[in-house]
This record gives sequence, C-alpha cells and structure tokens, in this order.
Amino acid sequence: MKLIVGLGNPGAKYARNRHNIGFMALDEIAADHGFPAWKSKHQGVVSEGRFGSDRAVLLKPETFMNKSGDSVGAAMRFYKLDAGDVIVLHDEIDLAPGKVRWKMGGGHAGHNGLRSIHAHIGADYARVRLGVGHPGHKDAVPGYVLRDFPKADAGWLDDVLRGCADGAPHLARGDGPKFMNAVALRVAPPRSGTGAKAPTPAKVADTPPADTRSAMQKLMDKFK
Repeated sequence: MKLIVGLGNPGAKYARNRHNIGFMALDEIAADHGFPAWKSKHQGVVSEGRFGSDRAVLLKPETFMNKSGDSVGAAMRFYKLDAGDVIVLHDEIDLAPGKVRWKMGGGHAGHNGLRSIHAHIGADYARVRLGVGHPGHKDAVPGYVLRDFPKADAGWLDDVLRGCADGAPHLARGDGPKFMNAVALRVAPPRSGTGAKAPTPAKVADTPPADTRSAMQKLMDKFK
C-alpha cells in the first residue's frame, strides 16, 4: 500500500494558490478514479481506495504547509508504512510551469512542507515535483506561491493535473518512470503523421499539361 500525499494549505482562500497544486492533483486523482468522499483523519483529510488491485491512501494535511509532517507522520504510523511507501506531490519553483519530475529521496531545497516531512519521517520518500515557475528573486517567493494561478495558466495546469491522475496507478505500484510517461502523454502528446507535407493544390494546378502533338502537327500549328 502507498500513502500518496498532496501538499497545500487548508481553506477556500488558499484553494487556487500555486502552493496548493499538490491538493489540486489529489482532488483530480480522487475524482478520476472514483475514490470515496474525504474524511477527517490524521490531522488532515483522507480518501482510501484502489487502483485495480493496488490499495492506496490519499492524504491532504490540514496542518498548514509548514507543519505537514505532523499529518504525514501520523498517517504513516497508523498504516504501519515505511518512508519508502510515501509519495508527496508538491509545488516546485525551480521547475518551469508545466514541468513535472519524479524522484526518490533527496533534500527539501527550502520547501517548508518538505522540511517538516523530513523532520518527521526522514528523507527516504518519493516526491512528485510540480513546476510552478520562479518569480525571479528569492524575496518574492512567499508572495508568489501564495497567489492564485492566473487564468492564462489554466491550459497547462489542467494538463498536468490530468496527467497526474492518469499516472496515479503507477505511483501506487511505485513505478516512477511509467508515471512520468503517463504525464508526458498529457502535457506533450506525440504529433500524428510523418510530418511530410503534401503538395499544395495551387502548385499542382499550375503544372502545364503534357504536349501530345506529333512533330508534323507542331509544324503545321506553327504556320497557322
């Protein structure tokens, strides 16, 4: 069984913030795969379900971002899981908007949610880094991640969230590469066809008809 965690802040005022993209991804996963209604548990809300034969628990901590580890640690202990059974989906300012990366272990890179989780369960968990872009200066980061996604981002954001839902069964099996393939099919689908261009009708029409006259006929026509 896997514990799939989405990071964010609780409450309507934060719902569309860049910092809440982890919550958004879990909502999409739950909806697309028919998971039951969220229930308050483990200092957050959970939804337990299956991807085929693979059982998974979805968790959205409601402790606010900088105490996410309280909720994750409580859930991990309740289900008797190891850190390697935990996957965390979170916003990543060091990736361009629409970029997604999966990784196992590593540092928290200053992300307050990951920092809290590190303190409670260590670093040996998987994470899905959901790119939201960088404001350009480190002092602007807090305000940037706590602002809503602009309407102009709706297209790529929808592709990323749907890609995460498509790949969720692979997360439940611990297969990061297949998860990434599923996301890529949404955010960068392959082009159809061979790429060869057909001749345009104008050029075909401009081609003169073949001259089928005999040499004698050509000579006779010349003196008409």
